[in-house]
Amino acid sequence: MEQSKKLLIIGFVWPEPNSSAAGSRMMQLISIFQENNFEITFASPAMDSDFMVDLSEFGVTKKTIELNSSTFDVFIKELNPAVVLFDRFMIEEQFGWRVSENCPDAIRLLDTEDLHCLRTARQKAFKENRTFQFTDLLSEEVAKREIASILRCDLSYIISEFEMEILKNVFKIDSSVLQYLPFLVDEMNEKELEKLPSFKERNNFVFIGNFLHEPNWNTVQYLNEEIWPIINTQFPEAVLEVYGAYPSQKALQLHNDKKGFLIKGRAENAGEVVQKARVILAPIRFGAGLKGKLLEAMQCGTPSMTTTIGSEAMHANLPWNGFVENNPQEFAKKAIELYQNENIWKESQKSGIAIINQCYKKNKYASELIAVINNLLQNSETHRLHNFMGSLLQHHTLKSTKYMSKWIEAKNKN
Repeated sequence: MEQSKKLLIIGFVWPEPNSSAAGSRMMQLISIFQENNFEITFASPAMDSDFMVDLSEFGVTKKTIELNSSTFDVFIKELNPAVVLFDRFMIEEQFGWRVSENCPDAIRLLDTEDLHCLRTARQKAFKENRTFQFTDLLSEEVAKREIASILRCDLSYIISEFEMEILKNVFKIDSSVLQYLPFLVDEMNEKELEKLPSFKERNNFVFIGNFLHEPNWNTVQYLNEEIWPIINTQFPEAVLEVYGAYPSQKALQLHNDKKGFLIKGRAENAGEVVQKARVILAPIRFGAGLKGKLLEAMQCGTPSMTTTIGSEAMHANLPWNGFVENNPQEFAKKAIELYQNENIWKESQKSGIAIINQCYKKNKYASELIAVINNLLQNSETHRLHNFMGSLLQHHTLKSTKYMSKWIEAKNKN
């Protein structure tokens, strides 16, 4: 039997798969590494939360670490992992130099989750009421930090093909340090739809999404102010249930029984909520990455209404499992049609299955992921030799990060 290899994951937060798509993705990655004989330690400087998974139940060692502290150096030297996975670029900025200094041979991976610079630039363009341009990315401060982090790592996981293209064409990053890794789910058979609640057994529109994520909160506001009033006028008996972890007081105040706009807060079981819904509404106006809520809808046999941004990079050239509309009037009209027309609804369900089976094959992407890591473990020197910009950034920028961190640590001791 192959000897187990040590993997250290450094998390921005502890995984909460019931609260966010990022939490689900992290658990997908953990399961793939475990299936391939990796012994996993998950470390994070984050506070524990009431909704984090119990990592010990998954055979993962949990370790709380400190920012700007040499205690991490002692910990990682002792652990001596073969592979380190940084969860988001901010974590690589904090701990990357410590990893390369104390375990220089460890393969450094970055899971970007989504391109933060793309989300930030789109959000700015939206707030300034102008069209987003790719050149916006080049002046975005977050982009300078994020791209530097990608270059410093041996390999970065990119969740969206659209973002792969941006990295290669706008930022001119070599494809040898990038790997396309979408959400990973098991294939589905159309017969499985028969086990799910039928059209007649389902009711209500649903939106679901973590309120701490700005694109989600903006979507709820957009639904409340523009889209739901149109649906409510044309289809007065319609009800929209809005679910999401961490709703603010502002969000809770949008609850309106008379208009059927119901703020439900955290869903105990997101899959159950989505399965009972007839249609998911997700008129997302800015953001990046892939939308976990829309993939989950497909898995639950629930058609969805979204925008171009919502469906971006999610369905290849296949028909959407519902409709994609950007105009609020058209969005509302198609949402009602999808809700009321059983034939269109059933066809949309089948489109969702086709998308899952073509775009998110766990077996395909998992085996590619492991093959690339095994190759890196055997050829890291050659790989790093060809990533000159990465070596240069390791040499220069991490010096400044290192001394800033040491200064903070010394200051904290006084």
